[in-house]
Amino acid sequence: MKLIFATAAAFIALTAGSADARARWTEAQANAWYARQPWLVGSNYAPATAINQLEMWQAETWDPKRIDYELGLAQGIGMNTMRVFLHDQLWTQDPEGFKRRIAEFLTIAQRHGIKPLFVLFDSCWDPNPKLGPQHPPIPGVHNSGWVQSPGMAGLRDRAGWPKYKAYVQGVIGAFKDDDRILGWDLWNEPDNGADQYKGQEGKEPLVRAMLAQVFDWARDADPGQPLTSGVWLGDDWTPGGKSSPMEKLQLAQSDVVTFHDYNWPETFERRIRQLLPYNRPVICTEYMARGNGSTFDGSLPIGKRYDVGMMNWGFVDGRTQTRLPWDSWQKPYVLSEPTIWFHEVFRNDGTPYRASETDLIRRLAAAPKGVVPATATATATMPEPARRSRRR
Repeated sequence: MKLIFATAAAFIALTAGSADARARWTEAQANAWYARQPWLVGSNYAPATAINQLEMWQAETWDPKRIDYELGLAQGIGMNTMRVFLHDQLWTQDPEGFKRRIAEFLTIAQRHGIKPLFVLFDSCWDPNPKLGPQHPPIPGVHNSGWVQSPGMAGLRDRAGWPKYKAYVQGVIGAFKDDDRILGWDLWNEPDNGADQYKGQEGKEPLVRAMLAQVFDWARDADPGQPLTSGVWLGDDWTPGGKSSPMEKLQLAQSDVVTFHDYNWPETFERRIRQLLPYNRPVICTEYMARGNGSTFDGSLPIGKRYDVGMMNWGFVDGRTQTRLPWDSWQKPYVLSEPTIWFHEVFRNDGTPYRASETDLIRRLAAAPKGVVPATATATATMPEPARRSRRR
């Protein structure tokens, strides 16, 4: 009987308030918001000193001095946004301390003219996140310490889902009127299988069910910033097309449309053209994998021409080791470096990996919306793309 009451209480807690949640933004509201923004250009960001979301934000490893330095590098090349990952366990561990560190991050970011897009949940990589000291990077392996949020145990415990509502509404509620924040990316790649790890059977239906709730919880917090979750996997994102159930949910619920693409420029442009008919702002929240054919030279001018916001994966080389390619999970780069870096804009010492890339970013950022300077045309040639072994 106690279990029945507990389950009923959990259901009530999950659904309460959703009827009063703010509506999805209209096309006019979304486009009016976007018209007030500069052309958005930035990176997915974790400081070089952090292997994952937990190491970035926990009090013991919080590194505002390094963050200030690195966001200064971003400002120097014209970047004005960063996509930054949070984690539910940080809220459970210390909600007040977590909010203070988010506020400190926002102060640092504002000083450098940067508005972050915060990510609340993530289906990529390790499904068993644990608070406390994180393991060191695995030598030669790309993103060897990144963790999912929530983990598989939390996803499977439906009676425990109300704690995720508390996290969503606690974080968004604390900053819902803060104009230093660009928006809220509710779930990164929700249908990513993270196939390197075992024990994730039944994951996608659980994530899809929770994501539907997350949109309700977030809207119930009534944020002044847009909500989104980016599509990345399928081949047809057109309205009425052959999107998956997860993609249909994401596209139907997002205030602004976001997507990921790590392919050659012609595929990247086709993706954009599939999304334009939604008549909402479009932002690419992940791209740029040099060895896979996705480059600054190839994709960034296309994004600028279509007025699509652009956030590449990786910023400063560090503990995530995402300069290494995805295939390093099968063949670690322990004896030699890859021929070209996969991700990252800067070396650990703050010098650009390729000065021509940072020059391109700076030129495009300085030009008016939709305008691609004549000097910013795609000229790079790249090797054949690596097989999409996925992922980040």
